[in-house]
Amino acid sequence: MPLPSFEPRIDRIGAWAELPFFGAPWSDLRATLAAEPRDILPPAEQVFAALERCQPDDVRVVILGQDPYPTPGHAHGFAFSVTPKTRLPRSLANIFKEMEADIGACPATGDLRGWADQGVLLLNAALTVPSGDAGGHLKIGWQTLLREVLDRLADQPRAFVLWGQSAAKLAGPLAPHHLRLETAHPSPLSARRGFFGSKPFSKVNRWLETRGQRPINWANPVAKGS
Repeated sequence: MPLPSFEPRIDRIGAWAELPFFGAPWSDLRATLAAEPRDILPPAEQVFAALERCQPDDVRVVILGQDPYPTPGHAHGFAFSVTPKTRLPRSLANIFKEMEADIGACPATGDLRGWADQGVLLLNAALTVPSGDAGGHLKIGWQTLLREVLDRLADQPRAFVLWGQSAAKLAGPLAPHHLRLETAHPSPLSARRGFFGSKPFSKVNRWLETRGQRPINWANPVAKGS
């Protein structure tokens, strides 16, 4: 039997591999991905990068996105993040604009892996996308994984940053011990309807500090191995 042309690895995702998704649901989704005739983004070795980088017990903040950027070379497995030399997508540019207004600074590039290394899970609803077809894999089974990840994270207080109606719907109801920050999406179409001025970065950090935790270094994150 020939090897599938697109084969994400799960041997590096640690405790996440214990989720029921990585039984029959993952087997079915792998078959769907293997049969996809179009190029798939991000590269197979980066599909589970957000889970690899941020283990369940290390997660302090969850930021939900929809699916990876559909332009080759942009997505690398983290919601809203892009590879270091990529020009900022418009939504990420607005995120940085709000960060500047909120805390007075923002990262030098759109690579957000330094956030993940501090316990920020940058999770998309779908972990793959066909090249050039935004949303093309939203209905192939990834949301089963998203639901199980969120259920796994219900055990202790965490901050959930939900930008846009889609993220709010994906998160569903959250236990009262969590911090829920729900605003408009940072896209150019909606950022002025409540995203700008929402101050999510300072609000998350104040909440973490009231719980005796260190704040997130949003503006100058240093990724491991950089």
